[in-house]
Amino acid sequence: MTDRYGADVLSTDWRAPKRGRAQPVEASAGLVVEDVDTGWCGAVVLVEKAGGMQVVHLEDRRGRRKGFPLGPGFLVDGKPVILTPPTAARRAQVQAAERAASRTASGSVAVRAQQARVASRSRIWVEGKHDAELVEKIWGDDLRVEGVVVEMLDGVDDVTALIKDFAPTPDRRLGILVDHLVPGTKETRIVGEASKVSRHVKILGHPYVDVWQSVKPARLGLTAWPVIERGRSWKHGILEELGWPHTTQTDVALGWKKILASVRSYSDVEPTLLASVEELIDFVTVPSSDRE
Repeated sequence: MTDRYGADVLSTDWRAPKRGRAQPVEASAGLVVEDVDTGWCGAVVLVEKAGGMQVVHLEDRRGRRKGFPLGPGFLVDGKPVILTPPTAARRAQVQAAERAASRTASGSVAVRAQQARVASRSRIWVEGKHDAELVEKIWGDDLRVEGVVVEMLDGVDDVTALIKDFAPTPDRRLGILVDHLVPGTKETRIVGEASKVSRHVKILGHPYVDVWQSVKPARLGLTAWPVIERGRSWKHGILEELGWPHTTQTDVALGWKKILASVRSYSDVEPTLLASVEELIDFVTVPSSDRE
């Protein structure tokens, strides 16, 4: 027979409130909660002992703060919760995040609330757009503090003439980053001649065919970058080996965006590139009197 009256209502938690029973939730920094009694809504910014009790401080969207007794009487996403003190593990996680936020992508101490300095007369030149974008991602904050502008070259074939046009001086120095700077290459021969133009120029490089290779392969799930045979477009070949679209320049641009997006900080690029860029920044920012 069918049950005309349905299930036994007393067999369920019939006294449970409509929103459900309150669940314990850690009052971790950034958690957005609402106080049921006052309707105050804000993010957790602090949990402390005050007057013999635990107090949670909430900051609303206007930056106003208010304290409430830690415990029941709060909503998270409309559901009742009991706020509990953050655990030691959670506090350590928050502290680690705060320390990370105090550093730039290059590992330098972050300088907050400071406008970018007016550009200095010195410059850093890199070979192309991808080099410039990688340098910006890792050292951009540092360079803005120092007022150093990074400019792009279209290769280094005419770099000697460009250096002469720039006319470096002790107070107008020039640092140049070159790809594939290894013995026996045309880049090495060109740099050898260009370095003779002025002692106020420093030319450094890395051994990779392209700046792409300075990104650690592990960031892309590789153990090593694929080897591309001579006569084959290196970037197109890399994209093909990775199984990414590789036939057009748009494919190359999109491929580079994926690679660049995998870089989070200096720890994701090879030490050879790090050393060269750091030395170039020092060269163009240290006053000539200090260097001499």
